[in-house]
Amino acid sequence: MVVTNNDITQKTYKKLSIQVSLSGLSFCVFDLFTNKVLHTAEIAFEKNKVVEEQLWRSFVDNSILTKPYDEIVVLHNNNLNTFVPTSLFDADFLASYLQYNTKVFETDFFTYDVVFPYEMNNIYVPFVNINNFLLDQYETFEYQNANSILVKQLLDLSKNKEEKQVFVHVQKEHFELIVVKNQQLILFNSFQYKTPEDFIYYILFTCEQLQLNPETILVQILGNCSEDDACFKIAFQYIRNCSLLDVTSKASILEVTPTALRNHFILYHS
Repeated sequence: MVVTNNDITQKTYKKLSIQVSLSGLSFCVFDLFTNKVLHTAEIAFEKNKVVEEQLWRSFVDNSILTKPYDEIVVLHNNNLNTFVPTSLFDADFLASYLQYNTKVFETDFFTYDVVFPYEMNNIYVPFVNINNFLLDQYETFEYQNANSILVKQLLDLSKNKEEKQVFVHVQKEHFELIVVKNQQLILFNSFQYKTPEDFIYYILFTCEQLQLNPETILVQILGNCSEDDACFKIAFQYIRNCSLLDVTSKASILEVTPTALRNHFILYHS
C-alpha cells in the first residue's frame, strides 16, 4: 500500500520510514525534494512489556510520528523470512518455503516482497499486531521486510565484481550474513550471538562451508558496529581483508555521517 495525495496543496514533500521489531523501533524523515535525511531517532522497548503499549507510548512521546507525510514505509525487522528464486516461487504455497528454516503456525500470516530486478522473492511473516496498530495511526502505508532492502542494496553494490564478497550486518543480539557475487545471492542467513566469540565462530564456519578462505575473502561489516567494538576487533584478527563498509558517497548525498548510515543502512535505503 502506498500513500497517495493528488491535492498539491496538501502535499508535505516528506517521507516517513519506520523500522520496527519486537525490541524497539527506529525512524527517519526524508525530504522528497532533496532526498536528505531531516530527522532520525531510535526507541528501545522494555522487555516483557506489551509491544502495542510501547508503540503507543512512542507515538505520544514523538509527535513527529503523527504529522502528515506523502509517503509512509514500515519495515518489519525480523528473520522470519527466506529468499526464493522466481523460477521456484508459487504464491499459493508461501508457508511451505518458510517451514524449513523457521517455526510456522497455521494461524500465521504470510506475505512476500518482490526483490526487483533480481528475479527472487522474500517470503516472510510480518508483525500483524504492529500493522494493525499502525493502521489506526495512518490512513495507509507500504510495508516490507527489512531484509528485502538489505539484500537488494548489497546486490547492487556487487555489480561487476566477480569475486565473492561477504557482508555482515550487525544488530544488538543477532546479525545477518550475506554472500554475493556480481549481483547473485549466494547465501543469506541470520545468527543469534551473545559474545564476540559466537560472532566470529558463525562467520568462520560459514566461510568454511562455502570454501571461502579467510586469508583472501573480502568481509565488509555494517550495521551497529564500529572499529572499537569487540566484534569488529575479533573479526579483524581472524580475517585478513576485514573492514567497515565504505558508505562515504551515499552518506554525503543524504547529509549524514558514514557511521550513522552504516547503523541505519536499511532505514536510510528505504
